[in-house]
Amino acid sequence: MSNIVSCAEFLTLQQKNIAIVDVRTPAEYKLGHIPQAFNVPLFSDEERVVVGTKYKQENKEAAILQGLDYVGPKMSGFIKSLQRITQKKEVLLHCWRGGHRSRSMAWLFELVGYTVYILDGGYKAYRNFMLESFSQRANLIILGGMTGSGKSDILNAIHSFGHQIIDLESIAHHKGSAFGAIGQKEQPTPQQFENNLFAIWQGLDLSKVIWLEDESASIGKTSIPSPLFQQIRSSKVIKIEVEKDLRVKRLVSEYAVFGKDELKMAVRKIEKRLGNLSTMNCLEAIDNDDFETAVTHILRYYDKAYSKGLSNRDQETVYSLSVEGSDTMETARKIIQFAKEKSLI
Repeated sequence: MSNIVSCAEFLTLQQKNIAIVDVRTPAEYKLGHIPQAFNVPLFSDEERVVVGTKYKQENKEAAILQGLDYVGPKMSGFIKSLQRITQKKEVLLHCWRGGHRSRSMAWLFELVGYTVYILDGGYKAYRNFMLESFSQRANLIILGGMTGSGKSDILNAIHSFGHQIIDLESIAHHKGSAFGAIGQKEQPTPQQFENNLFAIWQGLDLSKVIWLEDESASIGKTSIPSPLFQQIRSSKVIKIEVEKDLRVKRLVSEYAVFGKDELKMAVRKIEKRLGNLSTMNCLEAIDNDDFETAVTHILRYYDKAYSKGLSNRDQETVYSLSVEGSDTMETARKIIQFAKEKSLI
């Protein structure tokens, strides 16, 4: 007899290194899945369409018979797949809503001696549980600053001093600007970004300080879940102020290594915001290997956009800190000390 467990119980069992098997189709799994789950699809994408059509156009019995025709020859393969995934005789199992697909696979796995835990409500319940979790109040400090201030590196330096962080850009595989995808891995789907973010979120102590970089609601094609974004927007901000020359040099060092066509394509994405003249000058500077001039043009737009976004915050929650030099670890130390002095930690 399968054990039907809540999402909270399911995730607790996952922490005991019990494998998760997702029996949805490959297309469903690719759209978004529980991190570390293995896909052992009961039906292929095409088979599921046929079974669903049978159910709608004929009846439930016809759909079940069609499903059995598909599944019968694959049963031993399902068992062999599970044996490759885990040596334990326990498995966590789910489909979309905890219905026929998960119960059918659970019956098969139990037949050969596995203890099966089925996620009540399936992946749909997991998604609801995950999104609701971001409403939990957390103790956040937001690291702000103009583009090129080195916030991502500083954030990770803060982590090296034993502080909790969430590196949203790392999770999104995107740096948040028109240039953000350059040099990055392919972005996760919007669903998978949220799932991966939740995997980190649930491992944090929300009563203790968590540092995040100041971000827009969207990071490339992914979006920060609304409840978390609202917390970010209402939390205390330490805005680091870095000399523009240093920011320009940092951005040139970071992006000039990439192809000119890729850089110019990114510039064209913000052409309307830069204006025709600045865009033309920027593209010409890239062609001439004058990357400092190109970055200077681009920063005029991004500095203005960041200042406008920061002005929409409650200014009593914004703390400015001037930092000098490019020593990331020293800057992190200074920021942590500043946070202590302001009683933010």
